[in-house]
Amino acid sequence: MLGIDAATADAAVALASEGAVLSEVAVPPGPDGRPQHSRVLLTEVERAVDAGGGWAEVERIAVGIGPGSFTGLRIGIATARALAQSRGLPIAGVGSLEALARGISEHPDATGRALPVLDARRRQAFAALYEGDGAEVWAPLVAEPEELADRLREVDLTLLAAGDGAVRFAAELEAAGVAGASPDDPVHRMAARHVCALGETAAGEAPERIEPIYLREPDAKRWQQRDRK
Repeated sequence: MLGIDAATADAAVALASEGAVLSEVAVPPGPDGRPQHSRVLLTEVERAVDAGGGWAEVERIAVGIGPGSFTGLRIGIATARALAQSRGLPIAGVGSLEALARGISEHPDATGRALPVLDARRRQAFAALYEGDGAEVWAPLVAEPEELADRLREVDLTLLAAGDGAVRFAAELEAAGVAGASPDDPVHRMAARHVCALGETAAGEAPERIEPIYLREPDAKRWQQRDRK
């Protein structure tokens, strides 16, 4: 299983077989702070595949479909689609928040529910809520941090928050009584091995049917509407 996720600032790639991780990497933004998806994703995919014995050993591709960075999602999904089509491999779309939640649930400080939170820019967050066993409590949503905090005050707070949004909006989450992992904890970063694990049970799709979860309009469309006005 080849797992790819570019929904966050990291370009995350992993290769796994029957639960064993054969190769995994998460390439952070470059020195200029910009994500390196377009430059490194295919290179890291080939390295991962080589570590597993070549493309003949790859049976399936799983790709993170968001929500997350518009540009990252387009690059990640287009890459996965092209690879699946050219290699004749089945492909599965995996929720990026669900993959992040899987990592939270495995954290030593996890006490119950997992709250993955990604920075959506425009002072908003992408978030969802999952039980420790992965069952979805809240579907992915986009909200201002104060709105998310208000909603969290209404639920059982035996949960752990993680993701770059949980770091950025730590004060709002703490005000709602939600514990977050330490800012430098690796749990905040996307791990493609979790994309692989979820891809094992996700329904396979034709490459052209894999679509991103955006939750809101991209900035480019908003700029077009503004310019028309």
